[in-house]
Amino acid sequence: QSKDVLGRVYEYFLSEFALAEGKKGGQFYTPSSVVRTLVAMLAPYKGRVYDPCCGSGGMFVQSEKFVEQHGGRIGAISVYGQESNETTWKLARMNLAIRGIEANLGTEHADTFHRDQHPDLKADYILANPPFNDSDWGQDRLTDDVRWKFGTPPAGNANFAWVQHFIHHLAPNGMAGFVLANGSMSSNQSGEGDIRRAITEADLVDCMVAMPGQLFYSTQIPVCLWFLAKKKNDSKRRDRRGATLFIDARKLGTLIDRVHRELTEADLEKIVSTYHAWRGDKGAGKYEDVAGFCRSATTLEIAGHGHVLTPGRYVGAADI
Repeated sequence: QSKDVLGRVYEYFLSEFALAEGKKGGQFYTPSSVVRTLVAMLAPYKGRVYDPCCGSGGMFVQSEKFVEQHGGRIGAISVYGQESNETTWKLARMNLAIRGIEANLGTEHADTFHRDQHPDLKADYILANPPFNDSDWGQDRLTDDVRWKFGTPPAGNANFAWVQHFIHHLAPNGMAGFVLANGSMSSNQSGEGDIRRAITEADLVDCMVAMPGQLFYSTQIPVCLWFLAKKKNDSKRRDRRGATLFIDARKLGTLIDRVHRELTEADLEKIVSTYHAWRGDKGAGKYEDVAGFCRSATTLEIAGHGHVLTPGRYVGAADI
């Protein structure tokens, strides 16, 4: 109990700190409603959980909370992380220590692209909020990297370097959920469209969620959630090969002040239950397309849209 109180106090100060820091606050803090959506969608009950840009460790805390709340065994997940900023790396270690979560955050703070602290890790779950549209990531020193299976990411934007880093570190049945700027869904600049096409044609994209604006303290850039699955026909769920779920959640959320929006419990439940029903999770109910909100599309249909992954393209207008 005291651990939980201390943890909640620490989290409160992190969020207040992020608010006060504004743009810089995004380095170490992802809004909890975004983290909780990612965690609830992936449902990491057991296995290796990895965040290669872990900030202050919020993804790990929520993963442990999820296991606890759903009757799982704490310790059933093992935690691996990395963070490039020394202060933030220390914040993460403290955040996890306060809660009694054992984690391997590498021997030091380090740049994930250039000094991967877990080079041989194959994770069951990857949860991440990498820096948006990072233009200074040292691509020139990594042009022939083993991770660029789907194409060399452009020097001016690290989005698809992160996506391919995640894919590289996924176990054969692994799943990844992460936040990216909306541009990642449609950009064709500097070969990004080709990389996105290759990832889509490899049938790795399980679900795309367009999020409402104003969720972040650090930026007004609208964001989306990507969910990748290494194997869409695992034994626990229905066969989803050749299909991707699109969810347009831009109209959800409630303004908590003039500039910040939060997802309510009902919003979160709406997004998560839709995905679980579509995935065929046990007890999740029957999935149906809902005009203006969600739609299951085939890989062939996505190709017809030029491999653009923006949910609005697929879900259509809401029924009046």
